[in-house]
Amino acid sequence: MAVSTSFAGAKLEALLLKSSSSAATTSSRASNGSCSLSGSLRPVRSRRAVIQRGVRCEVAASDAAVQTGQSVSNISALEQLKTSAADRYTKERSSIVVIGLSIHTTPVEMREKLAIPEAEWPRAIGELCGLNHIEEAAVLSTCNRMEIYVVALSQHRGVKEVTDWMSKTSGVPVSELCQHRFLLYNKDATQHLFEVSAGLDSLVLGEGQILAQVKQVVKVGQGVVGFGRNISGLFKHAITVGKRVRTETNIASGAVSVSSAAVELALMKLPASSHASARMLVIGAGKMGKLVIKHLVAKGCTKMVVVNRTEERVTAVREELNGVEIIYKPLTEMLTCAAEADVIFTSTASETPLFFKEDVKDLPVVSPETGGSRFFVDISVPRNVGSCVADVDGVRVYNVDDLKEVVAANKEDRLRKAMEAQEIITEESKQFEAWRDSLETVPTIKKLRAYAERIRAAELEKCLSKMGDDISKKTRRAVDDLSRGIVNKLLHGPMQHLRCDGSDSRTLSETLENMHALNRMFSLETEISVLEQKIRAKVEQTQK
Repeated sequence: MAVSTSFAGAKLEALLLKSSSSAATTSSRASNGSCSLSGSLRPVRSRRAVIQRGVRCEVAASDAAVQTGQSVSNISALEQLKTSAADRYTKERSSIVVIGLSIHTTPVEMREKLAIPEAEWPRAIGELCGLNHIEEAAVLSTCNRMEIYVVALSQHRGVKEVTDWMSKTSGVPVSELCQHRFLLYNKDATQHLFEVSAGLDSLVLGEGQILAQVKQVVKVGQGVVGFGRNISGLFKHAITVGKRVRTETNIASGAVSVSSAAVELALMKLPASSHASARMLVIGAGKMGKLVIKHLVAKGCTKMVVVNRTEERVTAVREELNGVEIIYKPLTEMLTCAAEADVIFTSTASETPLFFKEDVKDLPVVSPETGGSRFFVDISVPRNVGSCVADVDGVRVYNVDDLKEVVAANKEDRLRKAMEAQEIITEESKQFEAWRDSLETVPTIKKLRAYAERIRAAELEKCLSKMGDDISKKTRRAVDDLSRGIVNKLLHGPMQHLRCDGSDSRTLSETLENMHALNRMFSLETEISVLEQKIRAKVEQTQK
């Protein structure tokens, strides 16, 4: 078909030239980030982070153009580059990619540097979508994971650009990120997010907090340019999966949150005889701190001190938990309260540690009845307790990475529940992929309908003009309905063969073949339109 490249050609050339400088160094770095997310704490199948072969990352001329004896004198190198890129950006659809670092792959020291506060998610999405090969983006940043989901025009280049961005914003060298990151593409990325939402990838199986955090990604992303149809659809479907798994399986029964695991860890370390008498201090009365208080009460604790910036939240918790003595203290008395506590839970949003070695070394020794050691259980990211505190005699420090000990005992039960959940996730993954596949043919469907409507309207006008001006409205309406009915019946067959929603046995390749055939037959120029739209979108982003 005839293709006008006045806009697309020039902008494509600019994008190619802008990205070609990195082509020599982008060979196989993505493989360095491949890793298995399985392990003793991961109750789901192991996964290979395999770069799928559909999208080529190298900018190269067509293989056919360099066959022996073939003349290429009339094709410039730039034209070959443009043709190759056009194939890459239009004939192969964009890829969903997740670049992640989680508690399974990355130490807390690195995760806290990469953490992005919720208020900064829109800014991060904007910056990510400003990269050359990124169309859509979302950020899922919690105490246990930092994951960036993107729709990339090129898998390899997209991963490189996002990794460089993560390094720039966090200060962590790219080489270190590549050692700990994991990369997942398309179906594997979808499966991973569904497992995350269902609580299968959590340190504590089935914990409900992660589902709330996935919901928050959607809430924050609403109206943000870059939180587009694919990523938005992915996260909304993940919410559905998370709800369904918790409803249809027993995955949530007996499952606990990070806060609950923190309480269980503390009680595990204390002598059983001291559970009722141990002096508990909770620093921070936000969501996590409130959960710690509730779990302490559930374990039989009837008295505790809560340090918080303001008293309102502590009062609200006290009113909610009748019969429990909750004593409020301001942050200015934090060290004094720590001196009188056996177990200290920290869960504040402070970006710098609240406790350093010099703050703790002079605290009085705790009673031998509680084991002779003061316990700091830090569930904040970034951490509230400096790592140097662990060097103080008579002090033990635990962070979110240490909660693994709590969940090791019930591994068999977690695996059984995970298997039940996996069946649901597999089913939902197929539905999401079918929905995404159906998006491929949307431009062709719209253009074919518009093409048919233009012909119908023109022929209808000719017919009505020949019938004269004295025809009744009823006759005019009947002729109009007749023309619409004919068009709809003629289009029914082609439209059915453009469907790829999982309702029949038609494969995506068959549907795409039908789409390309219709494009050629009716000169719909869908491919170049898609190319122009993508390039235009990237150019508009860079101009803002």
